[in-house]
Amino acid sequence: MTTIKIDRPQSSAGLTFPPRPAPSVRGVAAAVIMLGLLAAAIWSTIELRINVASFIDSADNAGRFIRRMVPLDFPPAGELLGLIGQTLSIVLLATLLGVVLSIPVALLAAWNTTTGNGVRVVSRGVIVLARAIPDLILAIFFMRVFGLGALPGVIAMGLHSVGMVGKLYADAIESLDNGPQEAIRAAGGGRLQQITAGILVPLTPQIIATALHRFDINLRTSVLLGYVGVGGIGLAMADSLRSLNYRRGMALAFAVLVLCIAVELLSGALRTAILAQTGSSGGRTSWSDRLTRRIAGVGDRGSAAAVGARERLSPPWDGARQGRFGGIAVFVMLIVAAFIGSGIRPTDLVAGIGKVIPTMGFFLPPGGWDIIDDIAAQMLMTIQIGLAATLLGAILAIPVGILAARNVVGNRVVATCLRVFIVIVRGIPELIVAIIFVVISGLGGVAGTMALAIGAVGLLGKLVADSLEETDTAAQDALRASGATRLQVFFGATLRQALPAFVAHLMYLLDVNIRSATLLGIVGAGGIGFLLLNAARVLEFPVVTTILLFILATVLIVEALAVFVRKAVR
Repeated sequence: MTTIKIDRPQSSAGLTFPPRPAPSVRGVAAAVIMLGLLAAAIWSTIELRINVASFIDSADNAGRFIRRMVPLDFPPAGELLGLIGQTLSIVLLATLLGVVLSIPVALLAAWNTTTGNGVRVVSRGVIVLARAIPDLILAIFFMRVFGLGALPGVIAMGLHSVGMVGKLYADAIESLDNGPQEAIRAAGGGRLQQITAGILVPLTPQIIATALHRFDINLRTSVLLGYVGVGGIGLAMADSLRSLNYRRGMALAFAVLVLCIAVELLSGALRTAILAQTGSSGGRTSWSDRLTRRIAGVGDRGSAAAVGARERLSPPWDGARQGRFGGIAVFVMLIVAAFIGSGIRPTDLVAGIGKVIPTMGFFLPPGGWDIIDDIAAQMLMTIQIGLAATLLGAILAIPVGILAARNVVGNRVVATCLRVFIVIVRGIPELIVAIIFVVISGLGGVAGTMALAIGAVGLLGKLVADSLEETDTAAQDALRASGATRLQVFFGATLRQALPAFVAHLMYLLDVNIRSATLLGIVGAGGIGFLLLNAARVLEFPVVTTILLFILATVLIVEALAVFVRKAVR
């Protein structure tokens, strides 16, 4: 009789485990990419000479800068409020333009509302291209079309906003329940009715919340565009710093800092309130609802009978409708005030439209081939800044994000304080931090790297904290019930669940940092932005186009890597 040996599954202490599955090709490729990026980030940090000795050598410069900066020289209150009002007007109009353009693009880019696969691919391509082209280059182009003022900034930020807002809207449309849309279609409703009632109405909270988030981003961007002539407080700050008037320039920078933090806190509270009301049934009635019912003769009791006696098709003027009407009225007044405050005239837009095609002739064909080596070298430095900033930012942000997660830290006060700290850091424009580091450490990539690394605390710290708080608590409770310590619960259950999200967040941070690094060079923080600004100043627009092609190639490659890695770790 022949004995047949059967391979037994792995076992330990009487427990039987299935064999470990082999890693997928996609997973191995993602791991290789991440290790390669880590090695490149370490190499970039060394090449940029970011070390403790460099900061020690810059200590004297920091002292001299502080002495030249204080006391801060604020402009008169009326002038300062005028600059802030103009900046907010430009940002509001740019955000409105971005939302208005993004909604139709998103409808064509979503699979459940598009008119065809070809249209969907083209719309997705428009979104990617709008996100890849820096708003600074768009502003330079529209400056040639419309001249100095607010209009080029509004159009530049509005078009660039389509890249982010359009993508988020398209993803939100694809995730909607198709039931209402199909019900409207079954009832004989046309396509416009399906989109209006079945798509836009349920999507309204997401539309408003995303617009508020984009408003924050555009506010910080408007400061950067001041360096190319877009009006507002950014232009005044740029003029002061160019003339080495640090007291006035840093006073305006401090005003920008306070403004950005205040807007970040306000918009964050509004987004939370709007999204919290989504899907609420309204079980609790407000005083205005009760007053409206009393006037209409419908009490809390017997309301069903009263409504049945006289049925109405139009919605009642309850508290919710009054709030919506009031919100729309306030928004319309803000738009009118923004047009007045920005100084934009419709005649400027009409006069400039005819110059778009001739202006494109200044930028085409690409030129500057005699300095192509310098452009490539500065593009390499830009990539190094993005890689080093991602590495240093992760080192700073991940501990902050972990301690800000309420399910990781038992002390709620610590978690709340760190959440507030993250929000404050998120509100600080990287441009202001870069200017400070340029003055302290000198021109070069160190300033840009440190500015982006500090900014990563606000972005990556929030993403890490949110990912940890969204983990399933069942596995954590099971380990805790078996006697595991807090550290064992964190590494054995919490971190293991959030690790794929961490990898995706790091790739997103790298994508954002490389895009930002292309622009910080305009203040001397290293990278290709310095060449870009100089080419625009001397009217070498073919060189601007060549630089744009380098930026586009880099950004699209990094985005493709990020998309691949995010899909691999899901």
